[in-house]
Amino acid sequence: MRVKENLYNKRIISIDALRGITIFVMIFVNELASVKNVPQWMKHMPADADAMTFVDLVFPSFLFIVGMSVPFAFNARLLKGDSTKTIWSHTLKRAVALIIIGVFMVNAEYGYDASKMLIAPAIWGLLVYAMPIPIWNKYPKDFPIWLKNTLQYGGMLVLIGLYFLYVQDTGDIGMTPKWWGILGLIGWAYLFSVVYYWLVSGRLWAMITFLIFCIAANSMNLMEGFLIQQSSLLSFIAGHLTHASLVSAGIIISLLFFDQKVAPKINWSIIGFAVFFFAAGFFLRPYFGISKIKGTPSWTMISAGICTVLFYFLYWLMEIKKQTKWSNFFMPAAANPLLIYILPGVIYYFNLAFKIEIIPEYLREGVPGIIWSLVFSTIMLFVMKICNKYKIQLHL
Repeated sequence: MRVKENLYNKRIISIDALRGITIFVMIFVNELASVKNVPQWMKHMPADADAMTFVDLVFPSFLFIVGMSVPFAFNARLLKGDSTKTIWSHTLKRAVALIIIGVFMVNAEYGYDASKMLIAPAIWGLLVYAMPIPIWNKYPKDFPIWLKNTLQYGGMLVLIGLYFLYVQDTGDIGMTPKWWGILGLIGWAYLFSVVYYWLVSGRLWAMITFLIFCIAANSMNLMEGFLIQQSSLLSFIAGHLTHASLVSAGIIISLLFFDQKVAPKINWSIIGFAVFFFAAGFFLRPYFGISKIKGTPSWTMISAGICTVLFYFLYWLMEIKKQTKWSNFFMPAAANPLLIYILPGVIYYFNLAFKIEIIPEYLREGVPGIIWSLVFSTIMLFVMKICNKYKIQLHL
């Protein structure tokens, strides 16, 4: 794969803005999930509802942005002169790290026998959410190397110890991937998409082929009585290709939009693909329905269409019309997405472990709960601004 002298060599703030907005909404809906008596349109739709809300768009938006960032990341590494071995190693380490963190976080939620664990489940969960900070923090260059190694390898040893301290409700020692967690699903989707992207040298036609293959595999995996057995390796791969389709859609939009010297004011290819995403989604809807819980192809494609439209609007607003000041509110989250994702978990398990009740019960229901969720999300953005200032940034 060769370095490309094109728009990949400049910062596209509209991608950062879309990432920041997505993360802000993600923190909001995650906090809102524990609030009672809120409208259905502010929750995930049930698996069989054949519908979606803005909440069901958050996860696909993040996957789409991961895809949009892939060509920029690869071009940046090639410009640095990174070898093929270095790029492959970085890709695998990032994917494996996301998968491992995801599995740990899922096991912190349920599946343990508290009476047999040597430490309280709340303390176990607190350590699980806290350890990624010293392990994957992006330490400044002048940071003492001995202290950096102590923090990183010490954090890894703690995670290894936590694995053996975990007692399942079946009595077995150690964790199991009950499901992969949000971070784990992102890790698998990233791994499948980026490995393929590298193998085909980022060719547009090859990525379009991969997207169609992902849609087909997802569809076959959901069809009863088809050749793919639910417990088979093929089913495992097809399930993750569901989310890889969103990553590949983001890659395609990046390739269409930025793989050139100058971006046109009206990109008809982008508009055409937005139409294609929507058309594919609604064409498949009668067969599979729109369901985030089931991960149907209609949900992925309609989500890809919405994400494409949102990005194109932000690009027009920020890159062409130069209206950028409003986005400063969201940028702290865009610069530190992993930390802002895990920090609410650190706060939750800390309060649970030490029996601290900060939020009164009336802020856990109805309109007050919705307002509190917005306030909490805003507070987290300001916390990220402080963390960014003092170089506390997670980097896989």
